[in-house]
Amino acid sequence: MATQHRDLRTGRPIWLDRPAQTVRCEPLSNNLTVDVAIVGAGISGALIAESLTEAGLSVAVFDRRAPVTGSTPASTALLQFEIDVPLHQLAKKIGVADAERTWRRSKLAVDILRERTRRLGISCEMKNRDSLYLAGDLLDADGLQREADARRRAGFETQLLSRKELKVRFGIDRRAGLMCFDNIEANPRKLAHGYLRAAVSRGAAVYAPIDIASVESHPRHVIATTTHGRKIRCKHLVYATGYEIPDQVPQKGHQIISTWALATPPQKESLWPERCLIWEASDPYLYMRTTRNGRIIVGGEDEDFEDEARRDARLPMKTKAILRKLKKMFPDVIAEADYAWTGCFGASDTGLPSIGEIPGMKRCYAVLGYGGNGITFSMVAAQIIRGLITGTGDTDADLFSFR
Repeated sequence: MATQHRDLRTGRPIWLDRPAQTVRCEPLSNNLTVDVAIVGAGISGALIAESLTEAGLSVAVFDRRAPVTGSTPASTALLQFEIDVPLHQLAKKIGVADAERTWRRSKLAVDILRERTRRLGISCEMKNRDSLYLAGDLLDADGLQREADARRRAGFETQLLSRKELKVRFGIDRRAGLMCFDNIEANPRKLAHGYLRAAVSRGAAVYAPIDIASVESHPRHVIATTTHGRKIRCKHLVYATGYEIPDQVPQKGHQIISTWALATPPQKESLWPERCLIWEASDPYLYMRTTRNGRIIVGGEDEDFEDEARRDARLPMKTKAILRKLKKMFPDVIAEADYAWTGCFGASDTGLPSIGEIPGMKRCYAVLGYGGNGITFSMVAAQIIRGLITGTGDTDADLFSFR
């Protein structure tokens, strides 16, 4: 196989119970020639397909599953620009200038995702939300002060809240909190299907279930062969396969871990003021948001990936642990799980994705959109891949390149 095969999720993600307008899949009964072949029909593949079709390229999307049934429905869809690695710590890893560029590009990606989704008329329960980053075992109050200073230096609006201010404003008892503004929550399944439909409306085709068995890179074209022997000849090929990493892609600095999440019953009367996105400066960290009908989606308890069976067996235990943490933070909420699920999650040493041409594979590109900013990084990838394929370039491509 051209990519790893994983059981990406187990349990019952809330998004699969929501009605969504899907896309029609085509049978691949003959060999095919196309400008760009995209392997993966999740949120990354959808955003890339929409961007490339707008650029006038012919696009075909392939997935060994039905579209948007891999990792995307397991996302909790806190669409933030704040990267997992705090800005002042990232600066120590890659330098101040590059760290600030990376954070600014992440902020720009959230803004563009909001604007582009609205322009395309995609209905996906998208709503602007501020975010609250709470002191934890990685950053105490002094650490959050250093982070606030670093963000202000880079030009971000931020607000440092004391313990008293957190208690009065949100009813949360923590040493400190850092507010950032104008992030997004959304329904990730509707979001991905919306972008796929936009690509299809411009002539793209979605082929599934189709498994790509091999990829051959040549100076002027790429040949992908399916398990059934069909050949796809393309000028460029993009791997957007999420946590099923292509065999040819460098994996140094990236790892697959396990995460767990749940959704409570609707409880509009017990939700925190402002309904901001909440996450912690802890390891593992807790993260939470609300839905339009008043549920709380909360996740965390991340661990190193072992295998799917052990990950899945921990779902009841992890659900109870997450509910205990939720109840401790907000004693008045209904700490019960109407939905609970677990899945693969990607991490990197810097919290950043890898996006670009695969070393040694001319005209072949990959997107490893890891970290808590998966969908945000998917939008960055759509822009960078478009620039690389069309030749217009991207000023930040060097930040994420495999090279």
